[in-house]
Amino acid sequence: MEWRKCYLDVILVPLGFLITTAYHVWLWHKVRKDPLTTIIGTNARGRRFWVSAMMKDNDKKNILAVQSLRNTIMGSTLMATTSILLCSGLAAVISSTYSVKKTLNDTVFGAHGEFMVSLKYVTLLTIFLFSFFCHSLSIRFINQVNILINTPQDATSIVTPEYVYELLEKGFLLNTVGNRLFHIGLPILLWIFGPVLVFLCSVTMVPVLYNLDFVFGTAAKGKNDQNLELDFV
Repeated sequence: MEWRKCYLDVILVPLGFLITTAYHVWLWHKVRKDPLTTIIGTNARGRRFWVSAMMKDNDKKNILAVQSLRNTIMGSTLMATTSILLCSGLAAVISSTYSVKKTLNDTVFGAHGEFMVSLKYVTLLTIFLFSFFCHSLSIRFINQVNILINTPQDATSIVTPEYVYELLEKGFLLNTVGNRLFHIGLPILLWIFGPVLVFLCSVTMVPVLYNLDFVFGTAAKGKNDQNLELDFV
């Protein structure tokens, strides 16, 4: 009887996550092997040129560099704050004596016992905690760039544009991972109302992310310049 209640959760939820994971593995492969066909790779190339331009003409562009990095930090701070607030709310729900499952027993498919409801909330809490962690580290790296990008350049300088670019890329990589984890929280949130919504949401997210992650129409222009190695770690 227990299997009949939870077989949808056992099949549809892992299948939905498998689809999302397979897409991101493929996206990572494209970023490494064919970067200029992706938004991530194209933006990384642009940031490399941006760092070089800011540090080359720092006397005139130092304010522009700091303001641009400040805007990025504000975005990461907003996402980190949102993630930790959601974590606090979920922790309050989990520790509450109120049984949330009572109002959902007759409205969802799949298992909705006390263990399954707790599993859903704990999974959602874990996702948002990792999102907060990634955004916090992103702020750390971008803050370092905010200082180092104004370092005077001379023959003895150990802070080179390439070093600053690597720090900036680490910050943007962590920002991207934090955003993706935040997005993954949507199917987990819908899991509260049943595993069918998790699967449908995961399948729907893939074409949406595909249209946001890939460059269309201009990809052919970069076919001859795809040997750039992007160090994201």
